[in-house]
Amino acid sequence: MNHPLELKIIPVIQVAIAAVLMFIIAKIFPVSQGLLAVKWFIWGIFIAIGLLFGLTGIISFRLAKTTVNPSKPNDASSLVQTGIYRVTRNPMYVGLVCVLIAWAAWLGSVYSLSVVIVFMLYMSRFQILPEERALIEIFGDKYIDYCLKVSRWL
Repeated sequence: MNHPLELKIIPVIQVAIAAVLMFIIAKIFPVSQGLLAVKWFIWGIFIAIGLLFGLTGIISFRLAKTTVNPSKPNDASSLVQTGIYRVTRNPMYVGLVCVLIAWAAWLGSVYSLSVVIVFMLYMSRFQILPEERALIEIFGDKYIDYCLKVSRWL
């Protein structure tokens, strides 16, 4: 069943909205001094992981000559199952989640992590599920078999 919000807000805009909400939460609720003490470490790890997942996902799509446009999953021309796509079906989205976790660490706000959970739920429902429906239409059983082997997130 299609919903009017499906594939309407591109993931980068969703991340920007989430980041602003996280900033507001960090200003309203007290920051964690313990998190602030290690924010550089946590920030660095999650930024590195986020970039690794995101960039390898994009590169894999480019090498396969298929679309990276999240608004047009019907334009997919090949099913990428190698490289980072053996670990997760959505490495670019995992990368965005890692960036949001890094942002929460930078803000020193444990409470802002709740936005990351909402982001993941929103992405799953309004971005990933419509993409998966399109990929099933295009690739059929091949995509269904891939879904059985590889997790949506991690």
